[in-house]
This record gives sequence, structure tokens and C-alpha cells, in this order.
Amino acid sequence: MSDQSSKTRWQTLDSDLNRISRVETANVHVARPMLAPGIALAFIALAGLSAAVLFGQADGGLVVVAAAAFGAYMAINIGANDVANNMGPAVGANALSMGGAIVIAAIAESAGALLAGGDVVSTISKGIIDPASVQTSNVFIWAMMAALISSAMWVNLATWVGAPVSTTHSVVGGVMGAGIAAAGLSAVNWATMSAIAASWVISPVLGGVIAAGFLGLIKAKIQYQDDKIAAARRWVPILVGVMAGAFATYLAVKGLKRIVKVDLEIALLVGLLSGILAWSATIPWVRRKSEGLENRTKSLKSLFGLPLVISATFLSFAHGANDVANAVGPLAAIVHAAEFGDFASKVAIPTWVMVIGAFGISFGLFLFGPKLIRMVGSQITKLNPMRAFCVALSAAITVIVASWLGLPVSSTHIAVGAVFGVGFYREWHSDRRWKASNQQRPPQRRLAREEHKRRKLVRRSHFMTIIAAWVVTVPAAAAMSAVIFWMLTAFQ
Repeated sequence: MSDQSSKTRWQTLDSDLNRISRVETANVHVARPMLAPGIALAFIALAGLSAAVLFGQADGGLVVVAAAAFGAYMAINIGANDVANNMGPAVGANALSMGGAIVIAAIAESAGALLAGGDVVSTISKGIIDPASVQTSNVFIWAMMAALISSAMWVNLATWVGAPVSTTHSVVGGVMGAGIAAAGLSAVNWATMSAIAASWVISPVLGGVIAAGFLGLIKAKIQYQDDKIAAARRWVPILVGVMAGAFATYLAVKGLKRIVKVDLEIALLVGLLSGILAWSATIPWVRRKSEGLENRTKSLKSLFGLPLVISATFLSFAHGANDVANAVGPLAAIVHAAEFGDFASKVAIPTWVMVIGAFGISFGLFLFGPKLIRMVGSQITKLNPMRAFCVALSAAITVIVASWLGLPVSSTHIAVGAVFGVGFYREWHSDRRWKASNQQRPPQRRLAREEHKRRKLVRRSHFMTIIAAWVVTVPAAAAMSAVIFWMLTAFQ
């Protein structure tokens, strides 16, 4: 009887422990979605606290504290959305794991922001608003605050629905909306806005065409050759040399403004020399790497893995150097106006402001980046190292071409447009091969055209969602900014 009672007690204890274990597991699942927002809120609070310590005793200290918090919020959203364009293709091609991509991108983005981020930032975002139209520094501060809040909120919303959008265009829309609310339609430089609107089309189309062109080159010169390995030994070093030259030019033009200002002609010369060095160094590496490889397309993927990782790293460095201004530009403008009581078209960026932008981008990438990385890397079209390499190479070359032509372009639109270009090229190429092979079959074995058309290689739902988000980014951010400006100034 005693043994039976003891056994019953142990069974009851095991049952209770199992219930406790299930409750703990449920708590973990419930708490996990709250972990990332909690860490993000802690960083935002820390940014505000830092501003309070560094600026709190001066006039306008509370405004600067609020601006620092919203600047941190904007930086987190840039990390969650924009960085996916750089690392998504490498992850989608399985050249990098998600964890490895996040670590590399966080280091490269922070290094780009802190080492090569501009000392001086344009507070009126590329001349969108005429500073003379803004009446007082107080109005200017609230306009910049509204632009900062609205652009951050829009990028946050786009990340939530899974649409990679241009944070530059979000800031442009925010500044335009606040400027209209503060000084009317006449305050806007509509010529500049027209050029920015044109870039909505130019950026993705140019990126897509260049990426598709390189993919066609790889297929014709390497993939469809009888001896694929010999062709790869000849062409891969050339492609790596082009990549190195493009990125050296890109970084010289866009990423080293803080260290030295480089003209495009000098940057092209630097790129040419870098390309020649990379080409000569890659020849023995490709020869060693290709020894013993089978003569098939699958073997070629290993030769593009390392160049793809390097290109993604350089893209992240250049992105950090350039796009950190989207987070800290309005914040730096507010700090300057609060400190000196006036406003200028260009202001110096305090070190603590740049640190908020750099670390905010890294936090956003760690906490919320995987969603957009998966979207860009694998959910638009299927990528392998060769296709992803074409995307990264296209991004660098398109920025150089746009700089040479004087066109304002978006790195987000270029990179995602390149992914679309690769996908639509695959569809076109697949359709062309289908027609050729189908004509050689007997009539009774030919595939119906309707069945072939259903085999789309680019997901149309994602295509339409992203295009719609691009089109409405500037007007949506502008409308939100105008409303926020009126709310901020309603009780002044």
C-alpha cells in the first residue's frame, strides 16, 4: 500500500513537472516575439539618455533628446530594411549563412559609417527645400523632427509588410512634406523632385539590365561551353577584376568622402588599377580552386562563392558610409539649430550622432533584418552564386554610371531591380530554350504553351508589392510628415 502510494505521488509530481515545463515553453514562445522590440526600445532610450548627458543642459535640450531617440529609431529601421539589399543575394545563393551575413554586414556597415561617413551632411536633403523659405530656427527644428519621425515610421511599415524601400526617398518625402506644411508648395525645389521621381524608374531598370547582361555573359562564355572549367579559368578572373575595379571606383566616389574627396576621373583610374591587380591575383586562385572539379554547371558555383561574399561586404561598407546620413542628417540639423539658434544647408555631424546612426543600423540588422534578407535573397527569384554575383556587380556599376550621368539613384532600387533583372532574364532565357526544344519534339509530345507560361521564375505578387511600395514612398512619407508637423506645432 505504501509502495502504491509512493508511486502515485511520483506520478503526480512528474505530471506537475510536465505541466510546469509546458508553461515555461509557452512563456518562451510568447516572450520571444517581444525580445527584439524590447532590445530596440532599450537602444532608443539609451540614445536619448546619451543626448541628455551630452546636450541636456543647453537650450532646446529636450528637443535634442527626442530627436536622438527618433534618430536611433530611424537607424534601426534602415538596418532592418536597407541592409537586406546587400546581404540578401549572398544568403539566397547559400554563399553565406544568415548568421554569418548579419555579423559581416553589421561590422561592415558600422565601419563604413564611422570611418567613411561624411563629416558634413546636407540638412535639406539634396536641395529639396529652400532654406530661405523657413521662417525661424524653431520652425526648422519641428520640420526636421517631422521628417525624421515620418520617414522612420514609413520604413518600419514597409519592413513589416516585407517591401524593401528606399530610405533615401523616405527622408526626401519627409523633408518635402514638412517643408510644404511649414512654408507652402513654393518652398519645394520641384526640379530636384522631378529628378528624384525619374530615379524611381532609372535605378531599377538600369540595375536590372546590367545584372541580366552579366548573367547572359556568364551563360554564354562559361556555362554553355563544352569545357566549362577551362572557360571558368579564363573568365572568372576577368569578372572578379571587373568587380574589384567597380567597387574600388564606387568606394572612391561614394564611400571615402570623410577621408578625401575624389573626382570621378581619379576614381576610375583607381578602379582600373585595382581591377588589374585583382585579375592577376585571381588567376592562380581559380586554377587551384578548379582542380579536380567535374565539368558541369554545379561545379562552377564554388568559384563564385568567395567573390560574392567579398562584394557583399564592400556593398555593406559603402552603404554604411552613405546611408547613415539618412538617419543622422535631420538629427544633426536639429542639434545644430538647437545649439546655434540658426540653420544652414550643411552642418557638421557630431561624433555621438554618427555613433547612434552606426550602431542603430547594426541593431536593426541583428533584430529585424532576416525578414527582408530572405525576401530579397530567395522569395523574389531563385538565386545561385553566379546570379547573386551579377546582382552585386550590377549594384556597384549602376551607381558609378549614375554618378557619371549626374542622376540621383537609390541603392535599394538598384539592388532589388538587379534581382528582378536576373529573374526576368531567366524567364526569357527559359522561354527561348523551351521554344527551341519543343519544336524538336513530335507533335503529340509537345508541351502546351499555357503550361509553360505558368512556370514563372519571378513571383509576381512580390513584384507588384515592391513596385507599389516604391511608387507611394515619397507621397506617403510626405503626407505623414505634414500631419506630424501640424501636430507638433499645434500647441506652440
